[in-house]
Amino acid sequence: MSTLEFPGYRKLIDTIDAAVAEGSTHAITDSLRHGLCQLIRSKEVLLPDCVFEAAADHYARRELYHSEEHGYCVVAMTWGPGQGTPIHDHSGMWCVEGVWSGELEVVQYQQLNDKDGQWRFQPVGSIQAGPGSAGSLIPPHEYHTIRNPSTDAIAVSLHIYSGQMTQCAVFKPLEENLCYERQERKLGLDPIH
Repeated sequence: MSTLEFPGYRKLIDTIDAAVAEGSTHAITDSLRHGLCQLIRSKEVLLPDCVFEAAADHYARRELYHSEEHGYCVVAMTWGPGQGTPIHDHSGMWCVEGVWSGELEVVQYQQLNDKDGQWRFQPVGSIQAGPGSAGSLIPPHEYHTIRNPSTDAIAVSLHIYSGQMTQCAVFKPLEENLCYERQERKLGLDPIH
C-alpha cells in the first residue's frame, strides 16, 4: 500500500521489489545499494517537496511506502543543519540508506563486552556520504550514528528497512562516553503533504 505517490515512485518500488526477490540478506542489500545509487544519480525519482522541509527540533522521518507483500518500508529522513542521532541499532533489521541531497557523516560502532549492565562501543569507521552514495547495515553490525555536519544546509536520505521501523535501542553516554546506557525509543513519523 502506498503512503504517497511522486514522480518515479513506481520505478523506485519496482527496483526495491526486484532486490527483495534476491533471497539472502547480503544479496538483497547489495542489489538495493546498487539500485538506489543509480536511481539517485539518474534523477528518475523526484521525492515529494515535503521531504526537503526540516523540522526545527529533530530530524524528520516520513514514511513514503510500506510493502504489504514484502514487509519492507521506505522512509525519507530530513536532517536540519547539525541534526543527528545518538548511537542506535535497527532492532535486528537490515537497512539500506542512500543520501539524496546534502551530506551526512555516518560512524559505525562495534559493541564491546558489557560492563555491569552498561554497554561499551568502539568506533570502527566513519564516512562522509554525499548525494548518490548508499550503504547498508546488517545485524549484528548495525550500531551507528548519522549526522548532518553542515551548519547551513539540509540533508535528505532515503532508508529502506526490512520491516516497519517503529522502535530502536539508543545508547546514552555515561562516564564521559566510556560506557552507555541502553534505552528503548519509540520512533514516530512526521506528517507528509
